Amino acid sequence: MLQTLRNMFKVQEIRKGLIFTFLMLIVIRLGSLIPVPGIDGQRLSEFMNTLDESGAFNFFNMMTGGSFEQMSVFALSITPYITSSIIMQLMTIAIPKLEEMQKDGEEGRKKIAEITRYVTVGLSLATSLAMAIGFGRSQYLVSFDVPTVLVMVAAMTAGSAFLMWIGEQITTHGVGNGISIVLVINILSRIPADMVTLFEQFVSGKKLAPALLAAVIIIAVILITVVLVIILQDAERRIPVQYSQKVVGRKQYGGQSTHIPLKVNTAGVIPVIFASSLLQFPSVIATMLGKGNGTGIGSQILRGMNSNNWFNLQQPIYTIGFVVYMVLIVFFAYFYTSITFNPLEISNNMKKQGGFIPGIRPGRTTTDYLNNILHYIIFIGAVGLLIVATIPIVFNGVAGAKVSFGGTSLIIIVGVILETIKQIESKMQVRNYKGFLNE
Repeated sequence: MLQTLRNMFKVQEIRKGLIFTFLMLIVIRLGSLIPVPGIDGQRLSEFMNTLDESGAFNFFNMMTGGSFEQMSVFALSITPYITSSIIMQLMTIAIPKLEEMQKDGEEGRKKIAEITRYVTVGLSLATSLAMAIGFGRSQYLVSFDVPTVLVMVAAMTAGSAFLMWIGEQITTHGVGNGISIVLVINILSRIPADMVTLFEQFVSGKKLAPALLAAVIIIAVILITVVLVIILQDAERRIPVQYSQKVVGRKQYGGQSTHIPLKVNTAGVIPVIFASSLLQFPSVIATMLGKGNGTGIGSQILRGMNSNNWFNLQQPIYTIGFVVYMVLIVFFAYFYTSITFNPLEISNNMKKQGGFIPGIRPGRTTTDYLNNILHYIIFIGAVGLLIVATIPIVFNGVAGAKVSFGGTSLIIIVGVILETIKQIESKMQVRNYKGFLNE
């Protein structure tokens, strides 16, 4: 491993990319400490403590790296960009012109990326305006007037756009996928505080035996989850493909064997993010409006949507919300994969190039075969996601731990780290150096 690290820094391109990425990450963390102008810090801190106790915004605060809690200029983080990217992927199905752009090679992808940027700015404007007006009406601003609102909106929108630009610059000049790395650094920034919380809650002040047992359980939960994420991220089903030979003049073309790699977790972390966001959004809105703490049926439903109340042995009724969570993950796993993987298109491309799956006739039969395999794989991937996401939730519920990171965080962290290592390794192999994964 040490030899690999030395070889990595010998490659000038990788060395410069790592340094650039590191500097950009420092800028991101510094920006998360700059408060938005016009915020009443004391009243906002009291409001955030109320939110923290309810646990309604833990997921969103995790995604922003604590910037929302501190209401910094990066309070929106890159969540508008992620949302706009998802919207654009959905729109490529509904709008034929966007679908043509997507199939139009590099130029088409550049046009879609440009549209995505405009959508990101639009979402940032709408979100920051709603937050500014909501905070102003709740008297969390120094003064609720047009100039203060405009400055607040401009600061948060500019912060989100700046983070989007940093992500793109890391992709171009740094190492790995910039947007994913920005998201990961936000999540990682919350983990030290969560570790301190766990230590103070389960280890500090306890007798040696209980403290040691608690530490072992916490470490085991984290390690098991990480190992499962690694297995889930790397697992794939390889469908063999054979190409027929063609004779042109005196030369033969084709005839080689290859395969179609279908990842078991085809949708990645998207189903978990969608499901968590959908369940947390009503609770966040209700909490910000001062609702949700009553005894009515609406408040009970909101508590059931909050993952902090699941698997609570004292109030097991709220675990019904976890059943909804499971259904949403499975639904979004199938939905997202269906819009990103088209068996009919793959079947037609194989047929045009003279390829076929051994034992399967080209055309409709191949499409049906790919659909059946895909449905089977999606189900396995969705079950894997459920297991990974459930382990930390069960631990938090049974033990009463109040931490922001969970299965979703670990899936994102491990997935991005693995992809970044693979990119570095591919660059190192070009220089004939051995990579991390080859040792």
